[in-house]
Amino acid sequence: MTGLQAGLKNRHLSMIAIGGVIGAGLFVGSSSGIATAGPGILLSYALVGTLVVLVMRMLGEMSAANPTSGSFSAHADRALGRWAGFSIGWLYWFFWVVVLAVEATAGAKILEGWIPAVPQWGWALIVMVVLTATNLVSVGSYGEFEFWFAGIKVVAIGAFIVVGALAVAGVLPGVDSDKAGLGNLTDHGGFLPHGPGAILTGVLLVVFSFMGSEIATLAAGESEDPQRAVTKSTNSIIWRIAVFYLGSILVVVSLLPWNDPSIKEKGSYVAALDSLGIAHAGQIMNFIVLTSVLSCLNSGLYTASRMAFSLGERGDAPKAFARTTSRGVPMAAIVASVVFGFVAVFFNYRFPDSVFLFLVNSSGAVALFVWLVICFSQLRMRRIIQAEAPEKLVVKMWLYPYLTWATAALIVFVLGYMLTDTEHDGRETVLLSLLVAAVVLVIALVREKMRGGRAAAGAASVEARDEVRAGQGSPRGW
Repeated sequence: MTGLQAGLKNRHLSMIAIGGVIGAGLFVGSSSGIATAGPGILLSYALVGTLVVLVMRMLGEMSAANPTSGSFSAHADRALGRWAGFSIGWLYWFFWVVVLAVEATAGAKILEGWIPAVPQWGWALIVMVVLTATNLVSVGSYGEFEFWFAGIKVVAIGAFIVVGALAVAGVLPGVDSDKAGLGNLTDHGGFLPHGPGAILTGVLLVVFSFMGSEIATLAAGESEDPQRAVTKSTNSIIWRIAVFYLGSILVVVSLLPWNDPSIKEKGSYVAALDSLGIAHAGQIMNFIVLTSVLSCLNSGLYTASRMAFSLGERGDAPKAFARTTSRGVPMAAIVASVVFGFVAVFFNYRFPDSVFLFLVNSSGAVALFVWLVICFSQLRMRRIIQAEAPEKLVVKMWLYPYLTWATAALIVFVLGYMLTDTEHDGRETVLLSLLVAAVVLVIALVREKMRGGRAAAGAASVEARDEVRAGQGSPRGW
């Protein structure tokens, strides 16, 4: 057992940090958000983006002071109690192994469209096997794959924003000037055509596309300079969200009227590319989405395995999860995560509308639970760090503790609002996620009680033995 190794280079961490906030959900899911909120979807993205920036600032504060593969789970373990670290760690693992199945299926659909000779389940299997092999080789191979996957996403969105902005400004030839322009933000029923309430509904539709921002803090534990990596990724998240999310969505709703039928039919980004007269726009976007899917799969497998490794280290998972190969790879943790991912893929093909739908919905609100736990952990960890090693506070949450409490309140509000949403399955997602969280929490508390009972029994046994020795003397001259 050698432990995890510092196999990630600074360029790997930089690209993981940049690409971590760009999921396939941005490309695939934004069209329903635009249809629901119109141009006001920009406010939905801005609201969730602000929330993510604040949560990542708190996580950055804790992770810069104590970089670890367990990230927020390890921080919750220390700040709130072992039950908290156990619960949120396993919930997060569950979220990512379900994501493995979702992304593998999404990637398989695209690949089957290109090469129909291989069935969809075959492509899902191939994708999972290849990325599993990559993760099993070394953390450096994961970092290299992610560097290129994330790089393609970043370049693609950057090019889209530049070309789209030129079209909106009217300097790009061949673009319908009657359709493209900033007037699209207000000309078709106003900026909020469905009223202010649509902003909150939009929040529910876009919040999950931001999950993954925290991956850089988990990966930092295997980097050359963990503290520098965490600090850098935390400080840069504002411009990353502003450019990649707000910038690209602003271009989409400026190029086309929000109620243009093509947005719903083709997807927002494909429709926008089509409006620019770019040939084969659909296939270009399919390639970018496939890259995002592979990136998400790669990072999802890495993240799930490292969380399992951390849980194993803390005695909250099988000890085998904490064993590593000579290359510093937690093989058992990776294999266990992949096996569950394969089982979920099977459920997706065999029971898509029952078992798999339950898995997806029951993991849907985990992102919000994670963010809430980060808030409460930071409230306590700040005091612990200040008392023990104040020099480690190289990243500080703004306006502590007021902004932390405000962020936690906003997350609770979003969860509460989801309970009123029956049209987009928000209510079902929260209730099923709460059910799974309650089961995990009960297991955590039972384990805590049993562990406490064993500790008490052990202490009583030692005390009784000492009393016997004191009364009888030590025949062996101890």
